[in-house]
Amino acid sequence: MDIANFKDRFCKLYGDGEVRTFFSPSRVNLIGEHIDYNGGYVLPCALEMGTFGCVRGRSDRKIRLASENFDLKVEVNIDELEYEVDHGWTNYPKGVIYYMKESGYKVSGMDILVYGNIPNGAGLSSSASLELLVAEMINNLFNDGDISKLELVKISQRAENDFVGVKCGIMDQFAVAMGRVYKAMLLDCDSLKYRYINMNIKDYKLVIMNTKKRRELNDSKYNERRDECEKALSIINKYKYIDNLCQLSLDGYLEVEKYIDEEYIRNRARHVICENQRVLKACEALENEDIFQLGQLFIESHNSLRDLYEVTGMELDTIVQAAIAQKGCIGARMTGAGFGGCAIALVEKKSVDNFINRVGEIYNRKIGYKAEFYLTGIGDGTREI
Repeated sequence: MDIANFKDRFCKLYGDGEVRTFFSPSRVNLIGEHIDYNGGYVLPCALEMGTFGCVRGRSDRKIRLASENFDLKVEVNIDELEYEVDHGWTNYPKGVIYYMKESGYKVSGMDILVYGNIPNGAGLSSSASLELLVAEMINNLFNDGDISKLELVKISQRAENDFVGVKCGIMDQFAVAMGRVYKAMLLDCDSLKYRYINMNIKDYKLVIMNTKKRRELNDSKYNERRDECEKALSIINKYKYIDNLCQLSLDGYLEVEKYIDEEYIRNRARHVICENQRVLKACEALENEDIFQLGQLFIESHNSLRDLYEVTGMELDTIVQAAIAQKGCIGARMTGAGFGGCAIALVEKKSVDNFINRVGEIYNRKIGYKAEFYLTGIGDGTREI
């Protein structure tokens, strides 16, 4: 990214003056899918791709929002913010601004230009990246950088939950804000305790595979899955009180499973509880540099998301099956909420080019359009640059 050129484009749009520049990464979750809103463990990391933003404070209450990725430009007043369907992508920063103000933090007018190199609708948390970008801008421009990262994470999650209407857990915002280069994060989504784990995968690369099936969370069955987990929890609590599904071991769940009449609700709960344990096993595999075990856990995770949680679909299943069949690939799985978006694969470095060609050919032949593949590093969290 040519920052000087980006600033020039900002000035052409908004006029000359001081400009400050920020970057907010995307994220990928290595394992632990649909766990964050069930109070369990996840293992995300921040990526080097993300969202860049230029900003200039204003002396009035006007917010002007523009993106180099979309034609839509929006101008609003800080004191008149509400969700509007035709405001599209700008509802995410609007939500952050609304809740920063409601939380008592200083907010003034701003001119903002953003550019993202995250594939839109790929499930790599472009929304969380944008939310934390704007939160960090407000923190630095008007609050002397004194607001904690965790507070920015919570405000950004609230913006997505309550302003936009996607009942996501906290993982995406947390990973975007707290990322550290070459590290994955083991996050307990219940207590928000976390620790960093070295991403030493030796002679392997993490390949991100984009099905190009666009995923819009608020138009998908994401909220439905969350409601199903809440239903399972409600039934279980009649016989064994727990705060969230991930407090149960598999043995503990098997004791109460018989009380859940609907098979699909039993399946949702079983996935959550087993996936939570897979996260801990994946951390152990990384710490022991047992990359083959990590790959096997990827496969088990995908199978569970396909068969028990039912969030994969033809595109994700096709690309994962094609990946696992290739020489040099030791594991693959969907990542993110599913219903389209991306999968990840652990691939031997010397086999990566052939892997991409072969998986791409198979996917195009079976699905009818091309997938995209990304080799991006693991980077730091949201920051001013």
